[in-house]
Amino acid sequence: MSRWLVKTEPKTYAWSDLVREGRTAWSGVSNPQAQANLRAMRKGDGVVVYHSGVKEAVGLAEVVREGYPEPGTDGLVCVDLRPRESLPSPVGLDALRSSKAFAGSPLLRQGRLSVVPLEDAQWEEVLRLASRPAPATRPSRPARRPARARRAVRS
Repeated sequence: MSRWLVKTEPKTYAWSDLVREGRTAWSGVSNPQAQANLRAMRKGDGVVVYHSGVKEAVGLAEVVREGYPEPGTDGLVCVDLRPRESLPSPVGLDALRSSKAFAGSPLLRQGRLSVVPLEDAQWEEVLRLASRPAPATRPSRPARRPARARRAVRS
């Protein structure tokens, strides 16, 4: 079984859309290398869904239909995905960059590639990072009020 990471712009098609629909054709991919990766996907392969706008992995899906001709295109293929589960916490790009498992990964070397193969160690690293509690953030402070203009004291 192979593992993959697919990118989507959450304003166009979010993880929540896949969860709501229960299944979708992963289409609209035209890059030749990404198309080759779609053609290599097999039924049962694991997929990490990554939101490219916010740069974080958010869920796990599964290939339920192998590559088939994408309707309305000339020679492109798509695959069908089904959601498996949301990650306990999103995994940001910075966490992946700092992981040794992702050194040399096409995810980091070819940032615009929308379908990326994952090694088993990378898949396990995403799961490990997702199980960690989200990093603590400093509480935001209310905006400071502008200082009042002081009146000049005349003597």
